[in-house]
Amino acid sequence: MMPRESSLLTHLLLLLQLLLLSLSLLHPPHLPLIHIPTLVPHTPTPLTRSHFSALTQLDFTTHCNSSCFHRGEEQEQKEQLTDKLAFETLYADGSRTLTTVDVEGEDEYDHDAGHLPHPSPKTGPRVKLGHKRVRRQIYGADGRFNIQGDNFLLDYPFSTAVRISTGCTGVLVSQRHVLTAAHCVHDGKDYVKGARKLRVGFLIPPSINGTKAGLASSEKPLVRWVRVKRTRVPKGWIQGPQEVSMDFDYALLELRWPHKRPFMRLSVAPSSDDLSGKRIHFSGFDSDRPGELVYRFCPVEEESSDLIYQHCDARPGASGSGVYGRVWDNGLERWERKVIGIFSGHQWLEIDGENRDYNVAVRITPLKFAQICFWVHGNRLDCVQD
Repeated sequence: MMPRESSLLTHLLLLLQLLLLSLSLLHPPHLPLIHIPTLVPHTPTPLTRSHFSALTQLDFTTHCNSSCFHRGEEQEQKEQLTDKLAFETLYADGSRTLTTVDVEGEDEYDHDAGHLPHPSPKTGPRVKLGHKRVRRQIYGADGRFNIQGDNFLLDYPFSTAVRISTGCTGVLVSQRHVLTAAHCVHDGKDYVKGARKLRVGFLIPPSINGTKAGLASSEKPLVRWVRVKRTRVPKGWIQGPQEVSMDFDYALLELRWPHKRPFMRLSVAPSSDDLSGKRIHFSGFDSDRPGELVYRFCPVEEESSDLIYQHCDARPGASGSGVYGRVWDNGLERWERKVIGIFSGHQWLEIDGENRDYNVAVRITPLKFAQICFWVHGNRLDCVQD
């Protein structure tokens, strides 16, 4: 596809998005307030230095059956939950600490596993078995769009997507913090080799680098790399079976220096019925389109307490992308783009003897929101759902 045709397609896509948004604005929801439990951290305990022996696994796949799908619907023991919400901190010099936590206020929440904040009237798992995988992570016609040109690469929300030096994607969630997938930096047993000198890459459009404006659309953007000061990974991801740990496939990177780009705020993931258009969106650096930022959107197919099942087209490299939706903000009384999940990979789901696979995102539950927010602010009093 020629650059001008690609640019025209991008413009048409954005116009379609505006049309669909205007239709969804006609009936804004009135959502109840979401209670956010409080995480109380203990004094960090020093750990041995990481060996950085793991290899980065960009094509992350898990398997899940009916009991796995319903796992989050059964109340977990408080001890199990607080153990999963403990977290490791990896520092730039290779040292590590483990911070255990207590959870306060979880009794006000239905239970601790992270149920959907706004349960839909549906009963049981709505597993649609009519979709067949055509190609791994691509469903039918490829519905991804390359984002090109200064007007789009530097515009919100595309400007919030960043590259991770291990080959993944991340999303800016504060002036110093990037949310990504845990498997991009840790394989569940040890940190990956590339985490030793982890960096975050910011796209710089060709025109800003002195490329003539007329050639900017055909040139790939350059990348400005910034070192990571520290990395935080939930213990629920570490040393757990993959079908369980996928629920905790997220990590937060703290940059050595603050950036000046807009970032996207976090939100507890509502039911898909309460998302504008019932759609999710994310932009990432798919491996089959090197050097390009790739955008896609699609409806939510299924939801469990901890995962969002969908058929958004994606390839390895998109892992860690910030999955966002337009969430109704009661305070502002308008729809706002907010990060509600982290793209993880794909999962084979076996229900009633039928095997189907989905692309999967980790949903931000109230407890995960409290944890990530504490990582960002370092102050649990600042972590309330706005």
